[in-house]
Amino acid sequence: MKRNYLIVLLVLVTFFVISFITNLLAPIFPALIQSYNIGLTLAGFFPFAFFIAYGVMSIPAGLLVQSLGEKKVMLIAFSLALFGSVLFVSLPIFAVAMSALFLIGTAMALLQVAINPLLRASGGSKHFAVFSVAAQLMFGGAATLSPLVYSALVKADSQAQSQNWLLQLVPADMTWLSMYLLFALLCTVMLVVISVLPIKHNTQAENPQQGSIKQSLQLFKDPTVIKFFFAIVAYVALEQGVANSISVFLQTYHQLDPNTGGAQIVSQFWLSLTLGCLLGIVLLKLFDAKHVLLTFSVGAAVSLFTALFAHTELALWAFPAVGFFLSIMWSVIFSLALNSVAKGHGTVSGILCTGIVGGAFASPIIGAVSELTGSLQISLLLLLMPLGYIFSVGIWANPLIANHTLKSNPQAAKLAESN
Repeated sequence: MKRNYLIVLLVLVTFFVISFITNLLAPIFPALIQSYNIGLTLAGFFPFAFFIAYGVMSIPAGLLVQSLGEKKVMLIAFSLALFGSVLFVSLPIFAVAMSALFLIGTAMALLQVAINPLLRASGGSKHFAVFSVAAQLMFGGAATLSPLVYSALVKADSQAQSQNWLLQLVPADMTWLSMYLLFALLCTVMLVVISVLPIKHNTQAENPQQGSIKQSLQLFKDPTVIKFFFAIVAYVALEQGVANSISVFLQTYHQLDPNTGGAQIVSQFWLSLTLGCLLGIVLLKLFDAKHVLLTFSVGAAVSLFTALFAHTELALWAFPAVGFFLSIMWSVIFSLALNSVAKGHGTVSGILCTGIVGGAFASPIIGAVSELTGSLQISLLLLLMPLGYIFSVGIWANPLIANHTLKSNPQAAKLAESN
């Protein structure tokens, strides 16, 4: 496929839409608890229903992309997301909400698997790293914007709300559903755009390793792949565990309105994570990726502990600081994993994406422990466990190719470029 910057732009916008809906659960988490009159444990099943889809669909999605092509899979994905969003708004009872979120999560898994190789093919393999950073920035920008849009909708005065047609279509006590109406509109626009754009099928020859479920199962027996799979599980559990707990925690311990103040801190968490990516690019050009991962893991642990036990003013700074120190973890873990295996990189990538299922388990576990102990602070300390595992990656990882830094010798640089 020749370089096509229009398709690159489409992929970047798709990353934005994925992030906008994926990270909506964090700011509306307290509203879900109130609307359904449930505890933290049951509320944790909202993100569970969404993220479990990644565990079920990531590897089959890769096979579907090979069979049907990126365009058809993207159309299927946005159709599923549109249906799930409309279903959620139409029948916002607990059981239906679980099904709707699973459908939306399935759609996001399909999109994640389809657009990464499409970005590489349409932008050129030599420029993939740059466009990947751009995609991360779009992802972070949408995650930052999503809580602010939600906050602006629900905190408007009664006159403004009466004039907002999105709010008129949802129950008065479930204004957060208006965000899913907005997402349904975004999905409709994306379906129209994708339908008219000429997206060529990325040939299988470009990714010969992504062949079958059998190959995936064989790589699942590789101890190195398994360890990095659990590192991805740990990272997503940590990221979502923190993000989904911020508003509830600040409301419980610092009496902050979750729809305004809490949503703003969630937004700052994602903004800090986005800005941290920019610094990470510089640091990874100066230092070994393992050392950067170790340093940022310690910083995340200190920031998390501060956020949980410091006074209000410091806690409001500490939660975004956690996001800052999480910023480089996904990229570093992913790159260390792919650089630690000699072949089958496409299949390994699919297996690693399956690890996004980690986001399904953090919130239910945190909620259950919180209700058992009567302390959200104690339950959130559990997040130090996945953080500890991520720290250990910086110790035991032994990549075949180290990241190229300015201190690298010429031979290492040539080896890195050739691979």
